[in-house]
Amino acid sequence: MSDNKSKRRNALGRGLGALLDDAPASSHPEKLMPEVNPVNTINEIDLLNIEVNPFQPRTQFDEEALAELAESIKVQGIIQPITVRKLSERKYQLISGERRFHASKLAGLLRVPAYVRTANDQQMLEMALIENIQRENLNAMEIALSYQRLLSECELRQEDLGDRVGKKRSTVTNYLRLLKLPPDIQAAIRDGKLGMGHARALVNIENVDQQLDIFHRIVKDDLSVRKVEELAKNLKSPEAGQEDKATQAKPTLTYELKQMQDKLSSHFGSRVNIQNDQNNKGFIKIPYLSHEDLNRIIEILDV
Repeated sequence: MSDNKSKRRNALGRGLGALLDDAPASSHPEKLMPEVNPVNTINEIDLLNIEVNPFQPRTQFDEEALAELAESIKVQGIIQPITVRKLSERKYQLISGERRFHASKLAGLLRVPAYVRTANDQQMLEMALIENIQRENLNAMEIALSYQRLLSECELRQEDLGDRVGKKRSTVTNYLRLLKLPPDIQAAIRDGKLGMGHARALVNIENVDQQLDIFHRIVKDDLSVRKVEELAKNLKSPEAGQEDKATQAKPTLTYELKQMQDKLSSHFGSRVNIQNDQNNKGFIKIPYLSHEDLNRIIEILDV
């Protein structure tokens, strides 16, 4: 294993700073410096010279929370510097701290303290996704999609992903399994109408129509997680198997098509569905969860 790979592996689980090859051994936030060229230092940088992170997974910020943060900054100043990468002589790009960046503008600041680092595009995306995952107010689908993007776009292996985000591998797997659920159920999880316990029980049901049927019963009758687990278990009984003969009669995907379906799902960060009939005719379905998610998929398609 090369020195670089060894260094990168040793950085697993040590936070965003460990993802940067040039992260300093120590820093002193209390010593603010004027805007200068060197990296690995804390500088005061003009807000006009900083552009937002194009890899930021979140595009919406709570306006009320930003206003509250802006008022705090007016009184206390910026306690934790933002982190940027240097693009040119006087041009920088945000790595983390976008809420503080926008709130500083609202507070009327002209300059902000910032850690200056070096990072390539892949590191930028990886750090933005990991910082996004570490937010407490993310819903389960946002976390699942961020995990999927780390696997597909940052070329991380699933066995390393848990270490990188500080989670058990089983936890990561449970979130990734949510992407197998139908779009209606994913949207309910995103909107807080369906809890993680209910979702995990639904994932264990292989038939989509049965998943949706139980999902509607959850919403209508306010079923408990235990009740949903019981329903899912009963569906696996021999009696339930007889009810699903029509589904079993449908043509199944070949190994090659299943591989392609999984590859497309990984590429788009969404559970792609391929339908293929006996005449080798069919369609490819790419579900999306919101207008922003649709735009993300369109950008991947480059159309």
